[in-house]
Amino acid sequence: MEPSASPVLKTELARIPWSRYVLFFGLSVVGTAADLLSKQFVFNWRGLPGELPPWWLIEPYVGIEIAVNQGALFGLGQGKGWLFAVMSVIALVGICTWLFVYKASLSRWITVTMGLVVGGILGNLYDRLAIPELPVPFRGGVRDWILFKYQDYVWPNFNIADSLLVAGAIMLAIHTVFMQPSPTEPKGASESSAS
Repeated sequence: MEPSASPVLKTELARIPWSRYVLFFGLSVVGTAADLLSKQFVFNWRGLPGELPPWWLIEPYVGIEIAVNQGALFGLGQGKGWLFAVMSVIALVGICTWLFVYKASLSRWITVTMGLVVGGILGNLYDRLAIPELPVPFRGGVRDWILFKYQDYVWPNFNIADSLLVAGAIMLAIHTVFMQPSPTEPKGASESSAS
């Protein structure tokens, strides 16, 4: 009898099922569309930053307030939108390579995680490339509109793309801490399936 192939060789020979491509690209497209359509709707409805006061869904905790962020999450790196755009493109290439060349997409969890992350990256990259025709002081900034407030504390305004990025980061942390493959199981193959 021939010895069975090693776990690493099995992963190298494994074919990525089409369902993983559909899952990844489907989540990426739906996430990007949800972000861009929501931003377009809210900015058409509420105008530019400072034009209208917040509109409260649950006053004074959850509402809609228009903002444009020229930096990254939590307003970090203001004025360096071009740098974040370049980093976004590099991240997109790295994620697709990891998923489909190095076969991390054999894991359904990783495929979902990266689908959410890419949806968030693309939603904010669209804004950073100055595709929305915002006036000059706001051009190239990311459109934010979700407002959370508790007493004097105001969470920095965000959007659906930011939410997708944070959800993806949390899922990746959960995978790293709780879902690593055993020593005999190849990396990227934890909870993989052909479905």
